[in-house]
Amino acid sequence: MPSAGRAFTRPMLACLRRSGINLAKLVLHSGVASLENHEAPYEEWYEVPLRTAKLVRATQRIGGRVIAVGTTVVRALESSVDRDGNAIASSGWTDLVITPERGVRVVDGLLTGLHEPQATHLQMLEAIAGREVIEKAYAVALEREYLWHEFGDLHLIV
Repeated sequence: MPSAGRAFTRPMLACLRRSGINLAKLVLHSGVASLENHEAPYEEWYEVPLRTAKLVRATQRIGGRVIAVGTTVVRALESSVDRDGNAIASSGWTDLVITPERGVRVVDGLLTGLHEPQATHLQMLEAIAGREVIEKAYAVALEREYLWHEFGDLHLIV
């Protein structure tokens, strides 16, 4: 189970919708995607439906932000773009590794757990928020003894 979505209850989702937040669905078959020692993440299967791709494009057109819930969602959305960087419907296996050099084209922010310092997903977080922001956030997390990854705290990166 993608751990970043655990915090969302049905009442919370309803509250977000009433507040004007659009929610979009996609299908994920998550694997072990945040390995240690700078190993590349395994391939993961995803499906971004047409309705979701249209909502992402509409959000971008009005200047809204696309916030992914989990790193697997980032990989799926960033794998579902055309040559111009527009979100499209697609499905398949993604082996995408997101780095600051590659950058992101669709996702503006991310809700995620804290990943271990050697995890490749830290590069993804840096691609979204920049290295300095991530380093400061992790320093605070260590100082305050936050819990890590699947069993701990979530943070919103924008």
